[in-house]
Amino acid sequence: MALRQLRYEGDEILRKKCKRVEEVDDHIRMILDDMLDTLHNTEDGAAIAAPQIGILKRLVVIDMGTGIIKLVNPEIIEEKGIQECVEGCLSIPNKYGNTIRPKKVTIKALNENGEEIILTGRGEMAKCFCHEIDHLDGILFIDKVTKWLKMNNK
Repeated sequence: MALRQLRYEGDEILRKKCKRVEEVDDHIRMILDDMLDTLHNTEDGAAIAAPQIGILKRLVVIDMGTGIIKLVNPEIIEEKGIQECVEGCLSIPNKYGNTIRPKKVTIKALNENGEEIILTGRGEMAKCFCHEIDHLDGILFIDKVTKWLKMNNK
């Protein structure tokens, strides 16, 4: 496992569409582990997508304090409701804004063993799923901001 270099706003890789992972193997598991290490060694991070470390593969790692979730080829299969969110991003430090996201999101993905999983997120987890899957399509939260926020001490 290794720390990877974060990519920041202005890096063209953040605007590229990621490729599907054809096989979940030891190399993919190593990337997922590196993503987790990088996330855990970055302040204020809840999740990270592969393009944020310069890898154009459809991989996401989430750790919102309720268990680590590693996703391969995640896709949204159902959305319900709407919520106003406050968002920030590891790749866009010290910028925060309001966005509108679904209140409930169901996704389909593979886990780190290549097994299909279906997960449903509500509230913050729904926002997180949407934010990270957007990364895989070259979309950043700044594209969806309805109002920029000034945060204390930021």
